[in-house]
Amino acid sequence: MRLLLDTHALVWALSDPAQLPGTVRKTIENPSNMIYVSAVSIWEIAIKAALGKIDLEIEDLPNAITEVGFTELPVTIAHACAVRKLPMHHRDPFDRMLAVQSSLENLPLITKDPVFSLYGTNHVWNSTKSR
Repeated sequence: MRLLLDTHALVWALSDPAQLPGTVRKTIENPSNMIYVSAVSIWEIAIKAALGKIDLEIEDLPNAITEVGFTELPVTIAHACAVRKLPMHHRDPFDRMLAVQSSLENLPLITKDPVFSLYGTNHVWNSTKSR
């Protein structure tokens, strides 16, 4: 299965896996699953780190992501253009881009954030799939 990590799921997977429900952790750690990390999540973490809202060494993230076997998902021009058609359920640009990437790339999103249900994004948490 191919899956996309929301930013909080990425942070927990790398720094505090106990924060993840056991089924989610097993899904992420299952070697038969391909786990994607969006460049937009790294951008969000970098901004929050610069503002002092999160304590992570941003320079360590590329190696950490590679070491655990996650795959980078770049933000493309097609992704950026698709944001325009996304309903304005909320204004968080990071969540909006993740919703678009999840939809266009057909990647269920690993997230606990219920806002993604408003976008019709398939998401995974506690081993349940929502649409």
